[in-house]
Amino acid sequence: MWPTNPLTERLGIDVPIIQAPMAGASTPELSAAVSNAGGLGSLGLGTSTLDIVDNQLSEHHKISNRALNANFFCHEEPGDVSNSAKEMRSHLQPWFDEKGLGPVPPPSVPYGTFGDGHVDLIRRHRPKVVSFHFGLPAQDQLDTVRDSGAVILSSATTVAEARWLEQRGVDAIIAQGTEAGGHRGTFQGADITMQPGLFALLPQVCAAVSIPVIAAGGVVDGRTIAAAMMLGAHAVQIGTAFLRCPEAGIHAAHRAALAQASDDGSRLTRLFTGKPARSLRNRLLDDHAGAEADAAPYPSQLSLIAPLRRAASEENVSDVLALWSGQSAALTREMPAAQLVRVLAEETGQHLKSFA
Repeated sequence: MWPTNPLTERLGIDVPIIQAPMAGASTPELSAAVSNAGGLGSLGLGTSTLDIVDNQLSEHHKISNRALNANFFCHEEPGDVSNSAKEMRSHLQPWFDEKGLGPVPPPSVPYGTFGDGHVDLIRRHRPKVVSFHFGLPAQDQLDTVRDSGAVILSSATTVAEARWLEQRGVDAIIAQGTEAGGHRGTFQGADITMQPGLFALLPQVCAAVSIPVIAAGGVVDGRTIAAAMMLGAHAVQIGTAFLRCPEAGIHAAHRAALAQASDDGSRLTRLFTGKPARSLRNRLLDDHAGAEADAAPYPSQLSLIAPLRRAASEENVSDVLALWSGQSAALTREMPAAQLVRVLAEETGQHLKSFA
């Protein structure tokens, strides 16, 4: 077993492995299995209604008394989007015609940002850890979350974002490299084409801040965990590797695509939600690579794609599904979440010993 460090002690975990929240894919069964195995299980609650947030937090605590990370989105509300994205609707109409879905509907806003209702649920359930994506909530909400006793984490994709988060009083920073699957945590308008990979970003963030740093992006096995630790990380956050666990709530077509992934199989796209996110390539992404700028404002683009995703899901095809994945998917393995935590810990220990 690895030696503990100040962050693992504060999080109440045995090994510095955090299962990434992954809204839409994380489940209480997944988070509980990771937590029970000594890591930090997470629930991605940024796209969920308050009732679902309440239920998922309750379900985790029914099957685990270990620490939980509850993750939320702090995006800017897009306002009235009903007259936006006319070009995108034109791009998508042939797809709707192909699947017999009629006209592409006007965009709508499928979920809101972090608010007072989320704060109330945090005060009631008191998760050990609360993490944020796309920045931080309003100061009074952040103070209330802190007063609940939660350890506060947030994602940074640049050194400037990391410094800003430290100034706002977060307890640890998740340094998210461009390799990571799903949404970029960017919140200061950085050009995504200029964002660094993890092994360039991580040591620079570690040098720039005085609080613990968690490495995220392309970390899937003992080699990559050990490398992140050598570069100064106090813990790692792993997403794609946990998607291949049976406890993950992903579609069978997504699971099959991950099993066949290659090193050049993913790209960043706005086509699914309106914000840059890394997905495995499929027919939708390939056919509309030139239409990225026409995406509806986040998260309303999701409302345009949703009917296509439902149809593809029923047909068990992946051509329009959001196949969230990091760039190291080809190194992932299929196994139960608790076993994966144990395997990762064992592998990492072996690699760290080789540097001793």
